[in-house]
Amino acid sequence: MVSAGLKKTIEFLVSMAKNQKQKQTRIDNYNQQHDAASAEQRNEEYAELVDAYYDLATEFYEWGWGTSFHFADKRKGENFRQSILRHEYYLAGWLCVSPGANVLDCGCGIGGPARNIARFTGANIKAITINQFQVNRGNAISQKEGMRPQVELVQGDFMKLPFPDASFDGVYAIESTCHAPDRAGVYSEIMRVLKPGGYFVCYEWCLTDNYDAKSVEQQRIKKEIEVGDGLPDLVHTSVCTQALVAAGFDVREARDCQHDEHSADVEAWYVPLTPSWCPWKWPRFQFNPVMMQGMPWILSASELIGLVPKGTAKTQVMLQQGAIGLVAGGEKDIFTPMWLMVGQKPLQ
Repeated sequence: MVSAGLKKTIEFLVSMAKNQKQKQTRIDNYNQQHDAASAEQRNEEYAELVDAYYDLATEFYEWGWGTSFHFADKRKGENFRQSILRHEYYLAGWLCVSPGANVLDCGCGIGGPARNIARFTGANIKAITINQFQVNRGNAISQKEGMRPQVELVQGDFMKLPFPDASFDGVYAIESTCHAPDRAGVYSEIMRVLKPGGYFVCYEWCLTDNYDAKSVEQQRIKKEIEVGDGLPDLVHTSVCTQALVAAGFDVREARDCQHDEHSADVEAWYVPLTPSWCPWKWPRFQFNPVMMQGMPWILSASELIGLVPKGTAKTQVMLQQGAIGLVAGGEKDIFTPMWLMVGQKPLQ
């Protein structure tokens, strides 16, 4: 297991070295944009913000998380990979699609969920992300796994989907539409490309009823999540549900999956971001104090010899702070990445 972690680290550093020219100018630009801009300004510039973020973060995500960039609680007897798959399959079941159906993954990362859901349902999946690096990486993995053309990633903005009306039998989004500057706007675009009677299913990142906007500590946690995860602004669960209605959907389900039944047998979604000294407990091992302190030093040394772009260590620290915010938000129950919404497009 130690060798597996070492292999991941070597592959990560090699990948960073290959792509350092494209990333050189992105790192400071992203930090300056988030430091200087208000939430309103970030919403206006969301496309550049999110694209820059994923240019920086994608390889870190794959290194620590695998190809499915999302959270999941873990049930008794599951390992990390199994919990991720179960979380995806549960969402896919709500789509009610048959083999050969055309499905859209709205905000796909490098396509891990799209490939898993395509295998699970037999559907053909078009997967869209704003980031070209993710498109290239995801399509290369799909080709390697024999999933082309059943799963195809395309570059585009989910606020302006490049597809005709009523193109898809089902649409899903896993922790991605939180990057949108306007939830009603992205849901309306999804409504447009969905066939009548079809389902849109998503897991949203949201603030919960327990969030206190007057609390300085909770404001800090919210900001850490936004900066560390490329978000223009976090909104309350009610904002998302109301936006789904405003877009014209009939809401079939809206609930926080982090509060599912049998919670005593469930390991919380944020546990993988908490520290562990066991090298085989990946990705938790990278969050122990030694790794948290050590990785920026390793990356800084790699910067000095030109192995990775200057500012890579700063990016790692940014992502670490995001992880700290996520854990605090989860522990205080002021944030959820698992607000499940199921909307059906009316037949008429």
